[in-house]
Amino acid sequence: MAAVRRSAILILCSCCLHAARLSAQRRQSSPATAGESRAVTAFEKARANQANGLALEAFLRRMPKGGDLHMHLSGAVYAETFLKDAVEDGLCVNPNIDSLVRNPEHGPSTPCQQGSVPAATILQDQKLYDALVDSFSMRGFVPTPGVSGHDQFFATFDRFGGLDKSHSGEWLDEVASRAAAQNEQYLEVMMTPEFSASARLGQAVGWPVAPGAGSAQDIVGTAPQQLEQLRAKLLEGAVRAEAAADREEIDDALAARRRIEHCGQPDAKAACAVTIRVLYQVLRAFPPQQVFAQTLLGFEVASTDPNVVGINFVQPEDNRRAMSEYSRQMHMLDYLHRVYPKVHISLHAGELAPGMVPPEGTSFHIREAIDLGHAERIGHGVDVMYETDSYALLKEMADRHVMVEINLTSNQVILGVVPPFHPLPLYRDAHVPIALSTDDEGVSRIDLTHEYTRGALEYHLGYLDLKKMARTSLEHSFLPGESLWQKLDEFTRVNAACASQKLGAESPTGPCLRFLKGNERAEQQWELEHRFAVFESTIQ
Repeated sequence: MAAVRRSAILILCSCCLHAARLSAQRRQSSPATAGESRAVTAFEKARANQANGLALEAFLRRMPKGGDLHMHLSGAVYAETFLKDAVEDGLCVNPNIDSLVRNPEHGPSTPCQQGSVPAATILQDQKLYDALVDSFSMRGFVPTPGVSGHDQFFATFDRFGGLDKSHSGEWLDEVASRAAAQNEQYLEVMMTPEFSASARLGQAVGWPVAPGAGSAQDIVGTAPQQLEQLRAKLLEGAVRAEAAADREEIDDALAARRRIEHCGQPDAKAACAVTIRVLYQVLRAFPPQQVFAQTLLGFEVASTDPNVVGINFVQPEDNRRAMSEYSRQMHMLDYLHRVYPKVHISLHAGELAPGMVPPEGTSFHIREAIDLGHAERIGHGVDVMYETDSYALLKEMADRHVMVEINLTSNQVILGVVPPFHPLPLYRDAHVPIALSTDDEGVSRIDLTHEYTRGALEYHLGYLDLKKMARTSLEHSFLPGESLWQKLDEFTRVNAACASQKLGAESPTGPCLRFLKGNERAEQQWELEHRFAVFESTIQ
């Protein structure tokens, strides 16, 4: 019987794969322009070379990709950069656990504690250097009993966590330079500015111990009046002052990045053409009083700093506290969204796979993130088909244009989810807007081109599919202003102000130019169309 079941599964997978190919072919038929037709032909020729995926990778590296909307700064930096910074800062390394040592009194002339060695040692010890790169990333990792890819992935952050945030400008330059080299133009980077004062105040204020009038059933402390009282106490205390410090921290990092790249000068680097905005990260694996305080801090920063375009909750979704507090946290967002309705919200939801948590744990996270948390975008969304009434949820996401940030490599290394058990084809069939992103490209040792290539080879995405995803990334960015396109997620007719202009023209004029200058999102979308026109014109 087991053999019969395996055969049936293989037959089903084969049929699904064949259907996916036919669906992809239908979507790729009838290119709209001569340039697209040439690009489709070149793309398929590169993909047809089954013996070597490098031709396809080279093609996709040059292809315009719009934006990467799901990227954690600390996880996007490659280990080699962290090691260079550790040497420069005079940090120490514990070779027994392949980790940087958190020494509050570190300095070039400060002796390392017993068992640790100066980070400069790694410059003469290739074995230690390699071990640290492996420790800080997924390079060479092979799961062993009791240590999964999930364990290794999330353990890396503590191992390089001793580095000072003064390097943030350098790290932003690194991700911008990598993006520029792949024809990306926009990044929304998740960062966690200082929040210790707000966290301490939240702990001191505490969380209500009794339900209030209007509290969600069985979720203490979520009554609007209770949350309003908490908010007032936090704002009177440390939150407003720390929000001002956070704005300065973020703006200083972005300014440092532009200085490093010589932006606005004759010798400006190509990375200057990459626009960066910040998503404020909130750590969700903590008690509710701390999570609410940091979330409030994030809303305050995002509502007053144009460089911060929204917030997101981070840390492993299967964490015990993240699971038990999930619904309470969504009620926090429901309240704060009413107070700060202009602050955008993207949420990690559904970054789970069967077996990681009990079945009921995969049955509601995405729906609550949308219906209670007011998420405009969902990060990962891998367990969508395990949600209660999953097809109704897919329809709701499509109807409400809730975009999904798809992270293929991250889903494989953390969750073990690969075809045919990834929901990407189902999202597409349901017309849910999607875009590819990297998540933590430094830890995973990848880039966005790698994700595009995986999409093409493993999920049979064609050139026009990938072009649509690139457009979708900017359509669902949190940049201010109107869209270039008349209808959301329909990339056929542009705003009336630009209807008389050649799409993506290098120098738009008149009403179109004024429209683009007044709407940053449309301006980025016009730039993407310009890049597509240039790219497709170079294909013979």
